Parts: sequence; structure tokens; C-alpha cells
Amino acid sequence: MRILVVASAFNSLAQRVFAELGDRGHATSVAVVDGPRALCAAVRRHWPDLVVAPMLTTAIPREVFSRHTCLVVHPGPPGDRGPASLDRALMDGEVRWGVTVLQAEEELDAGPVWASAGFAVPPDVTKSELYRGEVADAAVSALLLAVERFGSGSWTPRAQTEFPVRTRPWLPQGERRIDWAAQPTESVLRTLRAADSRPGVRDELLGGEWFLHGGHGEDRLRGRPGEVLATRAGAICRATADGAVWIPQLRRCRSGDGAPGIRLPAVTALGDALPAVPDVPAPLELPAHRATWSDIRYTERGEVGFVRFRFPGGAMSAVQCRRLLNAYRFACRRPTSVIVLGGERDFFSNGIDLNVIEAAADPAEESWANINAMDDLVEAVLTTTDRLVVAAVAGNAAAGGAMLALAADEVWCRAGTVLNPHYRLMGLYGSEYWTYTLPRRVGPARAATLMAEAAPVSAARARALGLVDRVVPGPAQEFAGAVTRMAADLIGECDVPLRIAVKKAARERDESLKPLAAYRAEELERMRAVFFSPDAPYHALRSAFVRKRPPGDAAERFDALSRLPRQDMHIAGKEAVCEF
Repeated sequence: MRILVVASAFNSLAQRVFAELGDRGHATSVAVVDGPRALCAAVRRHWPDLVVAPMLTTAIPREVFSRHTCLVVHPGPPGDRGPASLDRALMDGEVRWGVTVLQAEEELDAGPVWASAGFAVPPDVTKSELYRGEVADAAVSALLLAVERFGSGSWTPRAQTEFPVRTRPWLPQGERRIDWAAQPTESVLRTLRAADSRPGVRDELLGGEWFLHGGHGEDRLRGRPGEVLATRAGAICRATADGAVWIPQLRRCRSGDGAPGIRLPAVTALGDALPAVPDVPAPLELPAHRATWSDIRYTERGEVGFVRFRFPGGAMSAVQCRRLLNAYRFACRRPTSVIVLGGERDFFSNGIDLNVIEAAADPAEESWANINAMDDLVEAVLTTTDRLVVAAVAGNAAAGGAMLALAADEVWCRAGTVLNPHYRLMGLYGSEYWTYTLPRRVGPARAATLMAEAAPVSAARARALGLVDRVVPGPAQEFAGAVTRMAADLIGECDVPLRIAVKKAARERDESLKPLAAYRAEELERMRAVFFSPDAPYHALRSAFVRKRPPGDAAERFDALSRLPRQDMHIAGKEAVCEF
């Protein structure tokens, strides 16, 4: 079928829906729209057999739903309605939730039900983790079933009158407000987790108005409720009525020019307003009994070392790259045969931190520092020749983050993951040794195609292309346990010393043909030219992305893309020309 995916933003769920529908042979197009007029224009332009809306914040107008069947994904079980379903489910402590695919009609969320899927809500999960994990899994499962039913021509959707109806109204900041002196830690954490990515929790802090993003419990530090007690890895620890919580990121309500603030590491955002509090690092090998926050951890099981990391939004600043590199080097000094690199769930990595770059006094210099720090990390993985390295990709990976995974000997990817192994949409050529690792995986021609198409790739297609070695089925909550078992099995099912010897010989052979330093120098030459050119599209594209401009401002971004020059991409010693 010809299917049009309409979305208010091409977010993780929209990307996954687009990729999985394409995997099943449908002719799928995408339209990012900011209102009814743009939506109508997109439908007239494509005139699809079916319209699918995985993430749409605008109502579908009668002009569209009266002529086309429109399937809308609602993040709540059948009968649930309203714009704050997921937020309220977490605030209310729901242990089981669901997703409904319904047909668009005049009344929002009230159309007949084509399919639904339920799931258990893991304990201590944040809204963004739940959305990209269990919600996305349920949404794709239900949507694929709904599309199949629509294609059969014989299915009759169920009226919502068959289900108990519950409308959940918008959740204003007044209802999210935290009373630091009265609310226990668990209540504070529920509030923070229900708004961790968007919209955040508005609060007064150190004389300013901020949105708080993310929340993690702390088992030892205590103080006067509301007081900032300590810092760690860019986060701040704040006292509650009976404990304390770590808050990794802050966003100023409005900047000096009235523009929306940028979400940043809390310490960076506060700047000089931060009082003189101690920095309290967490040990890399954090004891199992500790209940505190750390974004990088190391554990060992027999001959396998696990370097686990989790950065907000998957972005990795220069500082975070250096800290992760230090943790990786520590792992390389341990008496293990295998290192597993990756988090337990959610994002693997999306490459350089565009927010930190945008907020820097000199974005060009910060971009340069960040890409070099990423390169140092990838180089360390590529040059590890005394043990095997596995990239455990629990969640989405993009740009330099995808290339970090490809530097490993094996890539194990959760079935619900989406990969974006390209840089084009940010106006960048890319680095992280991609001109070596990507062709090594998929061949020069396919590497050029992936970079030029700049399209999301499902886990299944990534396996077929050779980007990943194993696709791990199961929900997000079970990925870490599955990887632990697989890593132990790897030790027993192959001759690890032989594989390490073969790997070392291959690296020496490749180095003799073309040193890694040469790949890095060629890539960075192009990146430097972009970073330090004020007219390069990268700067406008980065700013639009970071400041979350509505799709109505996308014309500026696509105009910037259209000005990207045609470039010859030298890939693994061969030349492939494509539009950038």
C-alpha cells in the first residue's frame, strides 16, 4: 500500500514506524506538519491509500479523515483519552498500561479502535524511557496489526462505546509543582520521571526559574529540603523532605532574549549561580547495594567486563566522551576476554552533544573539541586488540553514536532499535572513523547509499545489511539480562583466543594499507571546514534542532540542506559520489 506517515516531529516512534512499514513492502512517505493546512497539503500531494499518525499534536481535519482512513496512535489503553495519558499514568503509579490505534474522527481520541496492545510498566522508569521502549513496542505491534486489518478490507473496527471511557486532561505545571519540604522522595521522583524529557518540571532554584529534567534517587546525602547538596558528572543533588534526588539537566524558562532555554547539564546551566558545594564522584564499580545515580558504571562477570553508560538524550559532550574513554581504558586493564560497551536500556548514543555546543561561548571550538573526543573514544575501541569488544545497542543510535557501535567486533541490537548511520541532516560530513568502519561492514557502495539517503534503519534491516550481528528480541527491560547471558555464552561457544589473534592480525593488515590516522585526518579536515565556516548549513540546522523550532520554521532548515555542496566521498580507498 501507499502509506503516508504524518507527524509533528520525526521522532523515534515516527522513525521506527516509517522503517518497519517499509520493511514490510509498503511504499511509505513521511510528512512533518505543524497544523491542519500543512497536513491537508501533504495528503493532497501524496494521495495515499492510508494515513498513519504515530505522533501528531494537531487534529486531523475533516477534509482529510472524510476521504482517507487515518490511523492515530494514542499512548493509552482503549477508552483512554486526552493529551497527558502517559504523564498521568506515571504520576498515578500505574503498573500496567497500553497503546491504542484508533481512527481519526471529529472528536479527538474518540474514533473506533483498530488495534491495541498492553504492557507492564517497569518500576522507576522515566516517561522518555517508557515511550521509546514499551510504548514504542506496543505501538508498532498494534499499528502493524491495524494496517494488516485495513489491507484485508474485511475488518470492522470496534466502537469506543464498547470500552470504559476515561479522559485525562492536560497536566499543567501547577499540578506538577514539587513541594520540597513536604513531598517524600518517592513522590518527587514520580513527578520528575513523568516529565523528564518534556516538558520538565518548572521550579524556583537559586533565584531563577528553571525546568528540571530527570530524577534519580540518592541513598546517603541529606540536607535542608530544596537545598543543593552536591554535584556529580554535571548533575546536582537536591534535598527532599526525607532524602535527596539527583537532577542531571536544567533548562532556563526563558533566556535573556525571551527565547526558550536549552536543556543543559545542570552544573553548566547554573554557572556562577551554583553555590560552593562538594563534587561527589561515584565509584566506577558501584556496589550493588548503593541506590544512587551514576551515568557510567563498570561491572564484571567472569571473563566479561561491562562498561555501562546512559547519557540524557543519547548525546555525548566532550567531557562525557573523555569520562567514558577513561572508564573504557579501566576496563581494558582488567583481566577479561570480552568487553561489552553499552547501556541497559534506551539510547546507545547519538554522537556529539549539540545542546552543549549551541550554548558554548564558541560553538565552533566546542564542536571541534567534541568531535575529537568522540574520535579518541572510537579509536580506543578500534585499537583494542587483546580482547573482543561487543557493542550492546539497547536503544536508538545515530551519527557518531552509530559509528561508535560499528567500531566494536560485534554489534548486538535490541529488536526495537532504530539506527541512523549518517550525518547529512545536520549538514556534516562526519568523523568517528566512519570511512573505515562503515564500508568494512557493508561495502563502499552501500555505505555511500546509507549516507546519502539519510533514512532510519530498523534493527531487522540493519541485520540484513550487515550493520549489526545479532538482533535481540524481547522488551527493553529484558535487554540487559539477555546481553549478560549472551556474553557468557560467547566465551563458551567460540575459541576466544583464536578470534582475538585473527582480529589483531586484521587490524595490523589494515593499518599497513592505510593508517587509522589517515582516515581521521581526512574526515576532520572536512569537519573543521564546516565547523569554522559561519555560512555552513550546520550552524542553522544545529540551532533549529536544539531550540526545538516548530516545523513551520523547517523551511530555513531545508533551505540550509539544499545549500550543501555536492561532495566526493572517499570511502575505504574508493570514490563514491552522492548528494550531500
